[in-house]
Amino acid sequence: MTTDNGQRTSEVSKSILQEKSYAFALKVVRVCRTLQETKKEFVLTKQLLRSGTAIGALVEEGRQAESKQDFIHKLSISNKEANETQYWIRLLIDSDILDVSIGRELLENSNELIRILTASLKTSKINR
Repeated sequence: MTTDNGQRTSEVSKSILQEKSYAFALKVVRVCRTLQETKKEFVLTKQLLRSGTAIGALVEEGRQAESKQDFIHKLSISNKEANETQYWIRLLIDSDILDVSIGRELLENSNELIRILTASLKTSKINR
C-alpha cells in the first residue's frame, strides 16, 4: 500500500517511529540534565537516560536489520526499553524528584511509542 506521495505505508510508519523516538530521546536527555543540575540526582537519571535513549537507537538499528527476524528482535528490545523507561519515570515522580506534569508528558510520549512499536511488531510478525 502507498500514500499520496508514493511512499510505502511501512516506510511512513518507520519514519514516524524514528522521529518520535528521537524526539523522546531529546526530551529525556534534557530532563535528565536538568535533574542532575537542579536536584543533584545521578543514579536514577542515569538509568532513565540509558533506557530512554536506547528506544530510538534500537529503532535505528532495526532499519539496518539483516533479516525480518533481526528487525523484529530490535523492535522487541526497543519495546522493552520503552517499558523500562516508564518504570524509571514513575519512580522519579513518586520519589518527588521529577515534576508530575513533566513526568506525565514523558509517560504519554512513551505510551505512544509503545503503541507504535507494538503495532509495528504485530505487522512485522504477520508479514514474516
